[in-house]
Amino acid sequence: MIRANRERQYLPLYEALASEVRWKMMALLAEEEINVKELAARLNLSASIVTMHVRKLEEAGLSGSRRVRIGGGTHKLCYLKERKIEIELPAKTDEKQILEQSIAIGHYTAFEIWPTCGLGTLEKEIGVWDDPRYFLDPERVQAAILWFGRGFVEYKTPNYLLPQQSAEAIEISMELASEAPGLRDDWPSDIAFDFNSVRLGTWTSPADFGRAARGRHTPAWWHRNVNQYGLLKTIRIDAFGTTIDGERMSDATLADLRLEEPFWTLRFTVDEQAEHVGGLTLYGAGFGNHDQDIAIRVHIQDNREKGEQPQA
Repeated sequence: MIRANRERQYLPLYEALASEVRWKMMALLAEEEINVKELAARLNLSASIVTMHVRKLEEAGLSGSRRVRIGGGTHKLCYLKERKIEIELPAKTDEKQILEQSIAIGHYTAFEIWPTCGLGTLEKEIGVWDDPRYFLDPERVQAAILWFGRGFVEYKTPNYLLPQQSAEAIEISMELASEAPGLRDDWPSDIAFDFNSVRLGTWTSPADFGRAARGRHTPAWWHRNVNQYGLLKTIRIDAFGTTIDGERMSDATLADLRLEEPFWTLRFTVDEQAEHVGGLTLYGAGFGNHDQDIAIRVHIQDNREKGEQPQA
């Protein structure tokens, strides 16, 4: 079941639901796995139109696909991933109790990466592709997209919590995908997330997206045969554990994260020992399908409200 609210990451879900055609497709997929050609025939639509609708359902997390061998050929079968959606409507909140930070893609503070790799600003490429030395180029702070085959990039952000405050939950959202030579619809990659050196968990990206369409915000000058867009994922850490898009990822809680540190560290890793070493692409504002950098939202509890005294 998907539990959705007013966060931006769920906009593709609401967009996917706002189509009679996609509702008909979900009804068919609820009965059985079907390939695009058969879907097109049943809906009396062209295969290209159906492919577009399938992509929107997949981006929303409502459907998935798998490749199977049938009659000597390979077929992509689509299936319905979810049976229920729970939507939390907006409620009155105290916005002062949420601290928001944004980290630009090029503002990493440490890295160790291997090709394929590269960076780009909103206007141009940075240096030469597949040469890790350019990850130290002075222009790297302007990067709005980066990618690498394996290794890690790390970001630091100030801890802005006041002495009388504590975190009730931390949410980290970013657009990311695998990194394949060119574009690959089937290119899994195990991407691990660490916060203050604590492993939050691993998510498997399914693809290096872009064969069907350009990224909505990807600049017009950007090459058509390479990284176009990713998936917007949100990690939430609270007192009960860590989830990604509402699905449990690990038992790591806020108490494990050493939040008293003056700076917080966020690391993205593709380990060479992982089952799927398929690289990582990070998209920032001006690239991909979601016009945002790495976003951190801290839900704050003022301890004075609970009668606690701030510590010196």
